[in-house]
Amino acid sequence: MSDDPIRFRPHHFLCSLGFQGKGYSDEFTANMRAIVMGRLRAPGGRDTKIKLTGFADDICGPCPKRQGRLCTNQQSIAQLDRAHAAALNLKPHEVLTWDEALTRIKDNVPPGSLSTICEGCQWLDYGLCEDALQRLHDQDEG
Repeated sequence: MSDDPIRFRPHHFLCSLGFQGKGYSDEFTANMRAIVMGRLRAPGGRDTKIKLTGFADDICGPCPKRQGRLCTNQQSIAQLDRAHAAALNLKPHEVLTWDEALTRIKDNVPPGSLSTICEGCQWLDYGLCEDALQRLHDQDEG
């Protein structure tokens, strides 16, 4: 396992929370699975460092929509990044652990709020992220 921080765009924090093995292409899905399941959700994964970036990140690598450091849907992706950065109080180039990210999500993103924060995301209607967000909030209850 690499000690190098994973580079994330702001919206990929919630995408990683909700990831359930689906993606834009086989290559994209394999890469995201390696990051999410192989690092973040692996034993010790909560200590994984993540560095914020405003451009294509480690998840974007094999995405068929990537164009260099940008995306074919750059305007909507930039809007998602702004909304997520504001909701999670993320600062440019900030480094935090996955555990710190989960705490920020839990503290700042209540269940039912993704329709606003993630407005325009093609994955929103599947409910995967909302289900994962609810599970995160339910973890310490009962």
